[in-house]
Amino acid sequence: MEDRYAELRACIYQTEEDLLRFRQLVVNTVMATDIVDRELQALRKARWETAFDSTAETLDDGVESKDRKATIVIEHLIQASDVAHTMQHWYIYKKWNERFFMECYRAFKDGRADSDPSTNWYKSEIGFFDYYVIPLARKLQSCGVFGVSSNEYLNYATANREEWVREGEVLVEQFLATFKEKSAQLKASTYPPIVELHE
Repeated sequence: MEDRYAELRACIYQTEEDLLRFRQLVVNTVMATDIVDRELQALRKARWETAFDSTAETLDDGVESKDRKATIVIEHLIQASDVAHTMQHWYIYKKWNERFFMECYRAFKDGRADSDPSTNWYKSEIGFFDYYVIPLARKLQSCGVFGVSSNEYLNYATANREEWVREGEVLVEQFLATFKEKSAQLKASTYPPIVELHE
């Protein structure tokens, strides 16, 4: 570790135990962004239930319990920040959804992805709301981390889902048309490569 960060490290941890705890928190936080791994999702769900199970009789109301809650809440905050556009106004959701679609479709067209995302984008977004975004917004609401704003995030998520059900199929077609139009413009503006002639 670099000496120039010694003061910052001293603010974050003072003991070897604190360092290990901080390191684990950072690792868990980074891993929280992996929403595809089912095993990690199951572990995260179990940790949430352990931390927030109000029916369980617990003798541990001390530091360990608070640390467990803080850690799992931080993981969920990172997940929420990763999909924040889904819990904001429809226009923000639509803008970032289109950008992500373009990124995935470009990867497909360039041979970096195996399947055409346009074939299932509409249905996948509904499933994403139902099985990930809305449950995540409910968890954040239940732990009270955002206070009254938690209701706003959940309301936006459910409203965006409803709007997507109504407009999503048409939007996917518009995304495709936009992609094709931009690709054609790019192709038309690209000059042919310069070929060197050797004598």
